[in-house]
This record gives sequence, C-alpha cells and structure tokens, in this order.
Amino acid sequence: MSFEVRYSDLAGRIGKLETAHGTLDTPAFIPVVHPVRQTVSSQFLRSLGFDAVITNAYTTLKYYGDIARSRGIHRILDYDGIVMTDSGGYQILEYGTIKTEPHTISQFELDVGSDIAVPLDRPTGFKLDYGKAKRYVEETLANAKNALKATRTFAKEEYRRDRDNLGTTVWAGPVQGAEHLDLVTYSASALDQMGFPLLAIGSPVEVMEAYEFSILAQIIATVRRTSPSKPIHLFGAGHPVTIPLAISLGCDMFDSASYMLYAKCDRYMHPNGTAKLQDLSYLPCQCPVCCQYVIKELQEMKRPDRIQELAKHNLFVLKAEVDTVKQAIVDGRLWEYVMLKARAHPKLMAAMELFRDFEYLEHGTPLFKHKAIFLYGPIDQYRPEAIRFKRIAAEFRSAFKKNLVLFPTTELQPFYVTGEFIGLIQKYPESQICVYNRFLGIIPVEICDIFPAAHHLNLAPANAKNAIDYPTFIESLNNFLAKNSFENIIIIADEFMQSAISNSRYKDMSNLDIQALPEK
Repeated sequence: MSFEVRYSDLAGRIGKLETAHGTLDTPAFIPVVHPVRQTVSSQFLRSLGFDAVITNAYTTLKYYGDIARSRGIHRILDYDGIVMTDSGGYQILEYGTIKTEPHTISQFELDVGSDIAVPLDRPTGFKLDYGKAKRYVEETLANAKNALKATRTFAKEEYRRDRDNLGTTVWAGPVQGAEHLDLVTYSASALDQMGFPLLAIGSPVEVMEAYEFSILAQIIATVRRTSPSKPIHLFGAGHPVTIPLAISLGCDMFDSASYMLYAKCDRYMHPNGTAKLQDLSYLPCQCPVCCQYVIKELQEMKRPDRIQELAKHNLFVLKAEVDTVKQAIVDGRLWEYVMLKARAHPKLMAAMELFRDFEYLEHGTPLFKHKAIFLYGPIDQYRPEAIRFKRIAAEFRSAFKKNLVLFPTTELQPFYVTGEFIGLIQKYPESQICVYNRFLGIIPVEICDIFPAAHHLNLAPANAKNAIDYPTFIESLNNFLAKNSFENIIIIADEFMQSAISNSRYKDMSNLDIQALPEK
C-alpha cells in the first residue's frame, strides 16, 4: 500500500491510497454492504462514485464458507472496486461473542482476497471499566500480531489462484481503548510498531450515539498524534455532522451502514442531521431521488421501495458532505467549514472548544493561503494561522525606537497603506508603530503584510469588548511589552484594549499614555 498526500488543512488531508483494486481518493466514506442481503446494488454504489465498500468477513464466512474462498470477495459482492473486510468485532460488541477463532477469520480474509482487512478485535465499547478495557486491548493486539504472522506465512505459499490481488491484502490495525485515552495511545503505538500501514479506530459508535463528540475528538486526536503519517480509518462514522469533525482531526476513511439503517427507520438525512420522513412537508434536496418524487409520494410508497429510495438519498447526502469537506481543504477553508457545521448541535460546538489544545492541527495547515481567513469569535484566536502569527510576532524586537504607539487594526490592510498610519508617523516620528487585533495580538507595522495579518476579514461585533474572552491577546500584549524596552507607550485604546490593559500583568503605568480612539 502507498499513501500520497496532495493537499492538507488542519489535520485533514486529501490523498491517494493505492490498493490492488485501484486508488482510493481520501477522505473517503466507505458504505457497508451486506454480503447476503444488500438492498442497494453494488453497481449503484460504484456509479455514485464510491470506489470502496466494506463488508463483514464473519458474516461472509458464516453464509458462504468455501464458496467465498473459491469465488473471492469481489465476485461474492459483484463489485470490481476496493473491498475492505471487517472481522466481526462489531458482532462481539453486539452479542458478546462469535463462533469462530481469530486466526480463522484472518486466514479467511486472506483467502477471499480482501484489499483491506481488519484482524478480529475485541471492542472496548463505551463506559467499560478500565481493567476490562485493558484486557480487551491486549486481546486485540494479540490477534493483530497473529494476523500479520498469517500474512507472512500466506505470502510464502507456492500456490496462487486466479485472483490478481491474492497475497496483497493491506491490514488495518484496530485501535481500541475508547474514552481511556492512555489505552488508546498504547494500542495505537503498539500497532504502529508492529508495522500496520493503516490504523482503524474501533468502538466509536456508542460514543457517537450518545453525542459525546468531545470524547470522539479526543480519541481521534490521540491516534493521530501517536501515528501522524499513516492513514486512519474510523469505524461507524456515518452521520453528516460528524464527517467534517472526523476529517479535520485526521481521519482519512470512515464507514457506516447508516444510509440503510436510517432508511429502515424512515429517517431522511440532510447536511445538518436527520429528520423523520413523516415530519417533512418538503424535500430540501436536489439529489436525483428528491427531484423524482414529491414528499407525499415518498411517504405513501410501499415500505421496501421507500427504504431503497431513502437509502439512495442518504448516500447522495453523505457523498456530497465528503466532497464539500474536500473542497474546503483545497480552498483552505476547513476551519471555517467545521465551525459552521458545529453549530448544528451544542455538543459539536463543545467539541470545537478542544481545538485550542490540539497543537498538531498546525502541522497540516499551510503557511500561506490564497484566500483571506475569516475571524468571528473567541475560538478563532486558536486557529493555527493565528497561533503561528503570534509566535512570529513574539520574536519581534524594536532595538532603536524608544517610543511605542499602539493603534487598533483597520479594515484596510496592510496597515502601512492607510491614512491612519500616515497620520501616526507624522505625529509620532521615530516611534515603533503597531496595530492590535484581538485574534492576532500585537502586529508591528514592519510585518503587517505577512499572512494572515493582511489576509483576514475581521468585522468586530458590538459585544467584542471584553478582553477576558481573548487570553491569547492579553498574553501577546504582555509579552511584547516585556520583551521591548520602551520609554513611552502611547495606546490609542478602543473599549477592547481598555479591557485588555486592566486585565494585563503590565503594572507600570507611569510611561503609559492611554488615549481614546478618535471618532470617525
């Protein structure tokens, strides 16, 4: 397997993952298909642009046995794209056990020619006590190690069948531990060291069903920090609002049967969630399904037909969401898009607050972007571009100028082309002039054209007057004053700056000349 990254923003990345049955464009949603009872045909999935599907190896073994070994998983599913097989871990989570051994499942996945396979794992689920969760992690790691041994043995066998990908299966190491983040770190690190080229995060379904998006975010961040370069799969992520969150934190692939499960419950997906079909008066979508019917026709359709049409609609919504996120990555707008989607649910917005602690998001964020970034509220002071610029400004030293003038940022950028700047240098010659911005901190005029100081849109709302909500600005102000020795400091202070001064650590007021912002 090879994995090539072409674009990135935050921890989201657009890449190409090479397998025996083609290239998977990531991020990718991989629909779950049932090996026996599949309502939406594999050909329809392929025509819609899904270049990979995932099916259950345990169920396939149970129903087909040697027939699957003889025909191969691609013929069983009648699908010529990439096939990923899950081992049966979900059945263990649902029913407590399955009637087969781990090595049997691993060998079966190799025998049927799976492109991407998962060793039999023991899901930790959610709210499992620590001791039991640790035992499940150890059991999963032992199964994973045996799967790799089976692969090495399989590769040495002399016989080969008529399937061109036999022996080229890529193993995805299943990461367990759920909310026990130290176990997640231990699991991911062990699988990484074993040599798994792809990691798959298990046990998220119960977390997502409980809307514990903050816990989900921490799990994903833990795995991505542990293994920053390898592609990461997320099991069971099939809700439109979770997709941007998962991608922005570092997931490259995710699967779900949600499109079908929701359809069976008459749930209609839309970009910000789902709705019961009987509660709708209109179809707020332009996919082929919604263009073919009016709402009453769908509601009165026979159940099997309605399930199929709803499932197709849900697939269109999921694909559109993934493609929208991809475009946001290319445009350098992933932060804006994730924050927009977060407003679909309060617990999603709570998860966004954790982004301030995810320093690794900066690694994938480009140094420069072709478009100005948008800055709205307090959370935006923590976006990677703002943090990076404040770090640059913190190194600035004004060696020869004895006086400092601070002026609020202007809508026209960079500041040195404004009339305000010309007026300041005439009134205060030989002074160090800086503008201040609640998101970017103190900005010396000498670097006010560096991205994003002159490449952002910041329309201050009327209530942005309390600097307590912007601790990074107060820190920037304190650091700048502490690292530069000015004899006189003139601050043209708006209400925000007045609040910042009162909350700063700078106590020597003798050399401060605080002036009111002149009216326009």
